Amino acid sequence: MKRRLLFLLIMPLVFINFTGCAPLIVGAAAGALGAKALSKDAIQADTDKTYDSLWSAALMIANMRGTIKQENSSTGYIQLESGNSLVYIRLMRLTRSTTRLRVSARKYHFPNASLAEEIFVKIMDQAQ
Repeated sequence: MKRRLLFLLIMPLVFINFTGCAPLIVGAAAGALGAKALSKDAIQADTDKTYDSLWSAALMIANMRGTIKQENSSTGYIQLESGNSLVYIRLMRLTRSTTRLRVSARKYHFPNASLAEEIFVKIMDQAQ
């Protein structure tokens, strides 16, 4: 009886631990710097790729994946609609040689981490 009770108490904790916001590593896509999931719908990394190459790659991937709703190169912001999802791409210059790429996606107001990760990896692969 005690074993069953202990099992019923521990299993929800284990389940919550595995389904939470665990860090995600996309090593090959982000070079040596690595990437991490910020939340259930966003992934970001700091990279040594230039802002201009990331911006060009982001625009190209955004045009391939869906319809661009907003874009602003001076603020580094792209919003696109891909199927039933809204994707937000944000570029930030941290230093002359470091740029932060953040991609988040939501489908019907719910996180769509797989789409965010897919677009993130494609942008990092395309940027030179």
